[in-house]
Amino acid sequence: MPVIKLTKIERKRFLAFITCLLIAIGAWLFLALNNKYIYTAKTVLVYKNFPSKRAFHALQSDTVDLQVEGTGWQLLFARLRIKPQSISINLEKLNSRNYILFSEQLLSVNNQLETAQKVISVKPDTLYFDFSERKVKRVPLKLLSKLGFAKQYGVSGETELTPEYITLSGPEQDLKQISEWYTDTLSADQIQRTFVARVPVMRNRMKNVSIFPTSAEVRIPVDEFTEKTLELPIRVINNKQYLNVRLFPKKVRVTFLVSLSDYQQIDEEFMDAAVDIDDWRTLGHSQLRIKMRRFPEYCRLVKLEPEKVDFIIEK
Repeated sequence: MPVIKLTKIERKRFLAFITCLLIAIGAWLFLALNNKYIYTAKTVLVYKNFPSKRAFHALQSDTVDLQVEGTGWQLLFARLRIKPQSISINLEKLNSRNYILFSEQLLSVNNQLETAQKVISVKPDTLYFDFSERKVKRVPLKLLSKLGFAKQYGVSGETELTPEYITLSGPEQDLKQISEWYTDTLSADQIQRTFVARVPVMRNRMKNVSIFPTSAEVRIPVDEFTEKTLELPIRVINNKQYLNVRLFPKKVRVTFLVSLSDYQQIDEEFMDAAVDIDDWRTLGHSQLRIKMRRFPEYCRLVKLEPEKVDFIIEK
């Protein structure tokens, strides 16, 4: 393949041509990107100002297409990235009708977006809703937690949530599916004293159900734990044939952790150790495993001595 050799003057002319061409392309691109264009961007709807006496159910997706007018720069760098990622829609007019027109709320929609972006229309332009009578229901509130305690510390009593119940308002069909509600996960570490905090209620994913209140106060009693040992008699359960069962040994040593504040009051009356004769009758076990039938909720079992006992059935 022949190699084209350019003289020094020809090389200069060629470089000047390339430079001018690049400058022309850059100028054209700059002017083109400064022009106005219309592009489509998806966004999620967030409803506000719910109708006070009517429970609603949206008959379409909560994602719509925005027809956005912007520069070529926005089309190049910001397409499909509307900021913020959602827009609020006022549902106040659902008090008197069953649809919402975006054309009536374009000014409000544009006020929520960046100033350089302008929404000129929304597809679909009309949102339709199905209605039912609004019901009220109270359900218990449950705490979700991920707690870590300092060494030898732990929960020493019942966790208190205030309020214990939350009030839900919405369509009866949706409320029937809800029997309890949870808080957001409460996280803390190295706890060594009674812990009090305010935790948000878990966010509602059903747009037509409202929740009150939106937060709760939690109180978790915390104390230092120490080891304690008690000796308990072993009972025999499920002895339906009234067999004479002799156990060896007859008592078990229970070692557990208990809070300092409860150390004196926790005694044998709070615990019950037993063996199940069905383990021999139906399972054929040669030894019976000891089971704690009753044990304080806020004590921690360390060990049982022994864990199994020998036995003799006397006829």
